[in-house]
Amino acid sequence: MEIWNRLRDWHSGRESTREDVQAHSNQPEFTFAAVSIGLLIGCLLCFTNLYFGLQTGWISMMSLQSALIGFLLSKLLPTPLSAQEICVLQTTAVATGTMPLAAGFVGILPALGLLDEELDGSPPIHLSWLAAVGWSCSIAFFGVFLSPPIRKQVIVEEQLAFPSGTATAQLISVLHKLPPPDTTLRQRTGYRQLDSEESADPTFAVHAPTLAHEDIEDSDDLDLDSEREVVQHQGWSNLMWSFIASGIMTLAAYFFPALFSIPLFGTYLAQEWLWYFTPSLSYVGQGIIMGFPTTLSMSLGMLVGWGILSPLAKYSGWAPGPVGDMATGARGWILWVSLAIMCADSVVSLLPVVGEYLAKLFSSYNSVKPDGIEEDHEVETPDRLVPMRWVVNGVAGSILLGTFLVWWVFGNDGIKPWATFIGFVMGGLLSILGVRALGETDLNPVSGLGKISQLLFAWIQPGNVVANIIAGGVAEAGAQQAGDLMQDLKTGHLIRASPRAQFYGQLIGSALSIVVSSTAYSLYQKAYTIPGPAFPAPTAYVWLSLARLLRNGQLPEQCATYMLLFAAIFALVAGGKTIAFRRNLSFAKWIPSGIAFAIGFLNTPSFSAARLVGGIIEYVYHKRMAKSGAGGADIRLIVIASGFVLGEGVVSVVSLILRTFGVGVVSCWGCVAGMCAGCPA
Repeated sequence: MEIWNRLRDWHSGRESTREDVQAHSNQPEFTFAAVSIGLLIGCLLCFTNLYFGLQTGWISMMSLQSALIGFLLSKLLPTPLSAQEICVLQTTAVATGTMPLAAGFVGILPALGLLDEELDGSPPIHLSWLAAVGWSCSIAFFGVFLSPPIRKQVIVEEQLAFPSGTATAQLISVLHKLPPPDTTLRQRTGYRQLDSEESADPTFAVHAPTLAHEDIEDSDDLDLDSEREVVQHQGWSNLMWSFIASGIMTLAAYFFPALFSIPLFGTYLAQEWLWYFTPSLSYVGQGIIMGFPTTLSMSLGMLVGWGILSPLAKYSGWAPGPVGDMATGARGWILWVSLAIMCADSVVSLLPVVGEYLAKLFSSYNSVKPDGIEEDHEVETPDRLVPMRWVVNGVAGSILLGTFLVWWVFGNDGIKPWATFIGFVMGGLLSILGVRALGETDLNPVSGLGKISQLLFAWIQPGNVVANIIAGGVAEAGAQQAGDLMQDLKTGHLIRASPRAQFYGQLIGSALSIVVSSTAYSLYQKAYTIPGPAFPAPTAYVWLSLARLLRNGQLPEQCATYMLLFAAIFALVAGGKTIAFRRNLSFAKWIPSGIAFAIGFLNTPSFSAARLVGGIIEYVYHKRMAKSGAGGADIRLIVIASGFVLGEGVVSVVSLILRTFGVGVVSCWGCVAGMCAGCPA
């Protein structure tokens, strides 16, 4: 009966108890195998995220995919890794792989390279490898040390959902034959979407206590067995074949660029209006992982931005330059509308979070227990937690070190040390909002938080574009890093992994990624023009455009009207989406996402169209497999999509090496002038 009670508690999603934790405390967690495999996967993700981030401005945590690939690799070891070791592995991988965004390699640093001394009061800033390492060191550990105290509040006390972290815990529990920790959160894109209201009921998986575990034969358990079988017997083959297919296609496109530049509606629209298609399997894989609702929002943004607003701005004379020109063309004009949408969506989405946080702060002051002792819901023993003195010393040390390194890299003319210090303080405050929003909506509004910091520094250091961008980057880094790592801590909380072991993995992963990210970015800078045709780095223009606006207050002609219009529309949309999600309405996921819609403006149609293909595949595949009753269908799709993404990401390193050594394209046959990044035409 005791065994059944524990099984029932797992199925009902009950929070851990100290007895549960003690039962796992003697198992190895922070091991050499777990960390080394995590670092290996994280390095691949680091290159992959830098590659895709510079192309489209969109990167992925890949926590679920890291756990899946780590499990497959661990099957090659004499002793496969435990669930807790897999949790540490994916935590290390995420800390390593997300540094390109946290350190601003896909936005901040390219923006500094676009500076114009006449417009911005500063010449372009291109960091050397050593300076890039110094800049990365300045922000690499701040969010890591912020995470432990935030974890106590949002995961232990408030028990926020953190859907991606919960989905990763679900996957790990399936692979290790553990009962699922929380059946109410399995409706996650890329995992399984339960359509019936009965299945979504949290009591659905709680079986009668008179049954033994061996007698549980319902469809849910059969699906879990099917998923486990798929990974163990078909995982490697699915991953390798999809990886190889994506890699071959990427390498072929390097030598024959026309393969990734297929005109959608004829040569004229492709050349003059940038309507062409990139049949990249990696972007198809990203669309599968994102899911159909997100890719649909992105494609709607593509149609409105590039199909309506771009021609409108061009023919009205508001953007007379070439369509793809970021200064005088329609692409630069619709960038402002995209920025307005992102800010409106982020601010409205944050309002309920801020309101609830202030309400809880107020109630906490008025609900002190009579004996003066507050109830502690922490289930971990002290030896498994990160000591508070580590947190205090780490936060103080990272702020002091970061302030010094930013001054060393950029000097007094870039940003004053006291302003950098304020940036770190802002990052700490904004990270609380970002983490809470992430815990409730699975979306970390770092783009909006960064813009809030830019607005503040327009007042603190007026007219200083460099300081504005750097300070925004410092604040965004803390919020983004703390949010991503909080998803991993949620996974660890559900799997009963040691927070201290995860903390070690985060520190090691962040430290290695400093060198990996800086080296990769330096190589890309030498081989390509960034921003340029191959790597347009769209988020760099977002950062620089706002900084310039705050400096001189000039907008393109008629741009302000459309910014206000779309900001108002998406403020209402974001409010409706927030309300729908909080009421668990079934149609909530189909309400357009403002951030995804805005990304459709930033990227050329080629990237959004490929992701839409992936989203459609995910939707159709899921519907057909669900109807046919094929077990393990969703998890097979995750494996294939992961192979697609990693295939192009890894082979991009090969392409980078070839370009560095002067090996160029084989043939420009089929290319349209100005369309193919690899062709000189």
